Amino acid sequence: MSTVREVTYQLLRDLGMTVIFGNPGSTELPFLRDLPSDFRYVLALHERSAAGIALGYAMALGRAAFVNLHSIASAGNGLSALIDAFYCHAPLVVTTGQQDRRQVLAEPFLVSRAVEVVKSYVKWAYEPLRAEDVPAALARGYYLAMQPPMGPVFISIPMDDWNHECMPVPAREITQTVLPDPTALDEVVRALNLSRNPAIVAGSQIEEDRGWHEVVALAEHLNADVYQQPIPPRWTFPRTHRLFRGGLLPAQQPLADQLADYDMVLVLGAPVFLYYAYVPGNVIKPGTRLFQVTNSPLDAAAAPAGSSIGGNLSVAAKYFRSHAAARKPRAAPRRIEPVEPTPEYPITPAYLFSVLNKVMPRNAVISEECPSSKGDLDRYLMLDEPGSFYSVPNGILGFGLPAAVGLQMAHPERRVVCPIGDGSIQYSIQTLWTAVQHNLPVIIIVLRNAEYSALKAFCVFTQVGRNMAGMDLPGIDMVKIAQGYGMNAQEVDRPEALEPVLRAAFASQQPRLISVNVAPGGEKCMGMDRSVNPPSYH
Repeated sequence: MSTVREVTYQLLRDLGMTVIFGNPGSTELPFLRDLPSDFRYVLALHERSAAGIALGYAMALGRAAFVNLHSIASAGNGLSALIDAFYCHAPLVVTTGQQDRRQVLAEPFLVSRAVEVVKSYVKWAYEPLRAEDVPAALARGYYLAMQPPMGPVFISIPMDDWNHECMPVPAREITQTVLPDPTALDEVVRALNLSRNPAIVAGSQIEEDRGWHEVVALAEHLNADVYQQPIPPRWTFPRTHRLFRGGLLPAQQPLADQLADYDMVLVLGAPVFLYYAYVPGNVIKPGTRLFQVTNSPLDAAAAPAGSSIGGNLSVAAKYFRSHAAARKPRAAPRRIEPVEPTPEYPITPAYLFSVLNKVMPRNAVISEECPSSKGDLDRYLMLDEPGSFYSVPNGILGFGLPAAVGLQMAHPERRVVCPIGDGSIQYSIQTLWTAVQHNLPVIIIVLRNAEYSALKAFCVFTQVGRNMAGMDLPGIDMVKIAQGYGMNAQEVDRPEALEPVLRAAFASQQPRLISVNVAPGGEKCMGMDRSVNPPSYH
């Protein structure tokens, strides 16, 4: 018989998980010794970065990534990335070391209770009862991670398990498409045929279920206006499409007002609805019919209104298109182009994003974490390709930079751009080193305003006052920090220097950080009229 370690590596091969994202510790060494030559180890300097890079890699490829973290540190340092994966529906198989079984009962140094800690934010958390069960537990974890809605699983493995003997565990095929109920879909079709003015809300699960093209075809078949879900973790409809009407606001009454002209709203692959600031009012206008199709039972159960249907988004979109009556094109409102920002000094986020939109490739991928500038980013970046946009799903900072590195690993043929605040980047700054070590040509654009602008804006939005402690970030030199990790970096202070620096970054095939001194946000970034999404905050 083979050892647990040998059986595990063969299983990982069979499951297609030959890239290991990790930060090693003493309890992981028995597994990592003599790494097979067909495996690749991606080292990060912090558990949050390791799991976050794996998250971006898994989302880009749509398949599970293997993560190996250290003991109880995984639940502390890496927990925020697990929460990201949970809300992003990112399939991760996260393994951590545990102390030697023979002395766990005596509470030795590094004994781990991580399984109990992470349970709320993973699909399954487990520590095998026997060493021989380790490969089977990993196989079960993989199958669970890939079942819709996809997500992370967590397996704690005692360090002495790897040398035990066990039988081989063959990989199995498990289908992942859950078909929605045709009877429920027929009810939606009837409502569509009776509707005078339907609208579609496009959610992030459309890409999870590979339904981008099907939803575009459905919208064109119905000639229905399309909105992006509030605070979208992904963009799932072409930004320049004639039917696209922008994003929904994450507050109850403003969102209801946006949809007031529609007699039917079809939410595809998103919660109904994701709110942030509390603004009381109707969920939807009385008399408007609301339907949700989702691959998440949690989203279906949590919806505050309407009828929910569980199942695959691509299948549902095809069904609606083949069964609902086509609608003649109507005079659509002309898309109002945003005002061309002027090259002011200090540089405004609006100007930065307008220049970026002009110089970046049309198949670029954006991984963003610039809370105070979300409105300007949304207005000026126009991307029409699937898999082009990823954003923090839950308000926990530290997502954008590791995700960008993982996305770039998965998409060597595309350029990944990470617009990120000078506060946000501090939560996973060590990721710069991994990008350099693997020579990944990700472009990091730091919006340096030397303050927590998002929080200042939210103070205004919620009318809690202006005199708040801990809002300023003086004395951070992002160029020197990046150079310390070995990355090419430069500062941009004047608007006339911005375009040449960005063009040079895209012409290079090396990772690069550009620190752009931008005007502070405060009241201006919020618009003071609730016309842009309130930013997330930590």
